[in-house]
Amino acid sequence: MRRKLGLAALALLTLLGVGLAIRPALAATPFKVLAFYNGTWDAAHIDFDKEAKTWFPAQGAANGFTWEATTDWSRLNTGSLAQYKVIMFLDDAPPAAQRAAFQQYMQNGGAWMGFHVSAFTTDPGSWSWYYNTFLGSGAFQTNTWGPTRITYKVEDRNHPSTAGLPATFTSAVSEWYSWSNDLRQNPNIDILASVDQSSFPVGTDPNQSWYSGYYPILWTNRNYKMLYANFGHNGMNYDTNTRTSSTFESANQNRWILQGIQWLAGQTSTPPTSTPPTTGSPSPTPTGGPLQPGTYYSLVNKTSGKCVDARAAGTANGTAIQQYTCNGTNAQHYRFQATDSGYYRVDNQGNPAQSLDVTGKSTADNAPIQLWAYSNGTNQQWQPVAEGGGYYHLVNRATGKCLDTPGASTADSVQLVQYACNGTGAQSFRLG
Repeated sequence: MRRKLGLAALALLTLLGVGLAIRPALAATPFKVLAFYNGTWDAAHIDFDKEAKTWFPAQGAANGFTWEATTDWSRLNTGSLAQYKVIMFLDDAPPAAQRAAFQQYMQNGGAWMGFHVSAFTTDPGSWSWYYNTFLGSGAFQTNTWGPTRITYKVEDRNHPSTAGLPATFTSAVSEWYSWSNDLRQNPNIDILASVDQSSFPVGTDPNQSWYSGYYPILWTNRNYKMLYANFGHNGMNYDTNTRTSSTFESANQNRWILQGIQWLAGQTSTPPTSTPPTTGSPSPTPTGGPLQPGTYYSLVNKTSGKCVDARAAGTANGTAIQQYTCNGTNAQHYRFQATDSGYYRVDNQGNPAQSLDVTGKSTADNAPIQLWAYSNGTNQQWQPVAEGGGYYHLVNRATGKCLDTPGASTADSVQLVQYACNGTGAQSFRLG
């Protein structure tokens, strides 16, 4: 059982160490979020808490809320909870002494978001209201191993937390849980997203993999202001106590988190027409940055100081997109033209009909980036995610991967690629 718990919940890791400045629709009024955690058991859980404590405050600063974390579960009381719009459980459920206060808080209209291991139990009868009534999941049944990505299938596209999300999108890496209760049979549960059938098999260990079936990942209980997320466990090298993936590497998953927080706080009552996370807005100016329609920008890599460049000033289909010493030519100037839901086509000034394109619509790491005539392909659409200080990383709509300088090279003429978002300077670009 210790092994299963050990696989249970790592957590929300930041891509940048300071978090991504992602913003949904602006909050009407500032609000406060309080997250409870233990942080004393299992290296993966401890790392989860550490990264969450960096990522969420950065999001709060960009989205109109303050975020505080505490290991003092005694603060889960009526007086303390009244100060906060949203409560989170990061790596556990409350101890017995605080359960009644939490139940009262939720029954009186409180708001809650929980991740991965906050629903884990082998004894749902020990707190039946929480595991059977509130979460609806019952007992832990199986887990996948090792941690892998899935493709989400959005089941409810009318909920404010899923507003504007594509019908399917790629998750970050996680371990995934299944449950003893079939949530589809519970009329109080609204399943927001499940594992798309294209994901199977899920897992790398043949004895701990899912090969078929129905698995809910995101859901809410219609009787409460609550959201539960099955994700929150990264790939982890337990020998070296280092993470090998980030829970925040999926732009659309991040978007769900932040739209969910805004909904829980009462900042959105209906699906917003333009929404967030990791996206900016579908309006001409992405949140957190100076982008203007019709304006051309240079994109300067943080690690190399070199510019995104169309090789040999090419303007034809298949022209390689590389980095090169900045020289102010049209080959190094790009404009961001809004498509929808916070995505943009990125056009080269040499020929504005040509856009940044993932070659062959590949979903693989290291797929090269080229110019190609814009045809509304999702492989030609990018989310500019503000990092602060004028820097962005660009997330491809089709794959959730980032524009990347391979090997963090500083050399001229290195062709840019897409790669799993990792928060390094090789994926960070300043707009000039």
